[in-house]
Amino acid sequence: MNAVLIGLPQSGKSTLFSAVTGILVDPFAVSDSHRAIVRVPDPRLEFLRKLHNPKKVIEATVEIVDVPGCSLDDAHGRDAWRRLLPTLRQADLFMIVVRDFENDSVPPFRGRVDGKGDFAVVWEELIFADLDTVTTRVERLEAALKKPTKTHDAEKREFEVLLRCREALEAEQPLSSVVETEDDRRQVSSFGFLTQKPLLGIRNVCDDRASIDEVWEIQNVEEVITLSASIEADIAALDEEDRPAFLSDLGLTVAARDRFIQACYRSLGLISFLTMGPDEVRAWPITKGTTAEAAAGRIHSDLARGFIRAETVAYDDLVAHEDMRGAKAAGKVRKEGKGYIVKDGDIMEILANV
Repeated sequence: MNAVLIGLPQSGKSTLFSAVTGILVDPFAVSDSHRAIVRVPDPRLEFLRKLHNPKKVIEATVEIVDVPGCSLDDAHGRDAWRRLLPTLRQADLFMIVVRDFENDSVPPFRGRVDGKGDFAVVWEELIFADLDTVTTRVERLEAALKKPTKTHDAEKREFEVLLRCREALEAEQPLSSVVETEDDRRQVSSFGFLTQKPLLGIRNVCDDRASIDEVWEIQNVEEVITLSASIEADIAALDEEDRPAFLSDLGLTVAARDRFIQACYRSLGLISFLTMGPDEVRAWPITKGTTAEAAAGRIHSDLARGFIRAETVAYDDLVAHEDMRGAKAAGKVRKEGKGYIVKDGDIMEILANV
């Protein structure tokens, strides 16, 4: 799964990408997209590592994509935006970075600093892109439905769904608000609609506001992360042992990088189940609602095919009773069947006939 950073010029988007991934990106590049796989911080793995002293510890990962910022103020900028649409349609999550800082050396886009206004500009472009796609398809279906064909019933169903989509978009509502049933999702799955994807807001503030705990809400966004991209870049450039003192001077306890990546993970609808042993401690990413049988298949297809049961203990129960022996003695280790819905932090051992 991938999460795509989008934003207007001078928002700090590429600076943030560099700080999070360690890949240096020219913030003034206008044509290149950049991709990187980042590890998802999971403090639970450290406890399991101490418990087993394994040969390796493997975190879950997500792909972060940085696309060029587009001005949208002229024909050149709008052409650049249209060229990005194929990449955006393949995204699983959008992270919209908005500028909420003053810096004389970095002139603000359109000559003003207005984070919520910038978000509205980007949001409108997502709406317009989907509306253009829906309108084009509706017009083609209207013509096709005038003729009797073998696909008439399927096209009529698609037409009905797209009419609802068009109505929502014209009211500036995301398609996630109207494409709700599994059948609806099948009807529109090939379009890669932009407003059907989850959104994470990234509010990029100046250095002296990075430590201020301030609620910032944006319509159509479930979560907003406040950070300073320039601070995150400075932290990333430091040696590990120098970072705590630097953060302390700024009034911060931890870098925002970890919160940012974890928020991406949550917004993608992902959770982690854990496995442990002397060879490996590992976090396995799965979508919420995944069954134990399907989770076993993430480890190896043979485990799903020959699934018998999953011996499962919640991470907190393992910690409370120090190890598996203690958890078993306390009755906290459960035997779960194929249909069990895995919870975040479940530690599982799969028993299978393979």
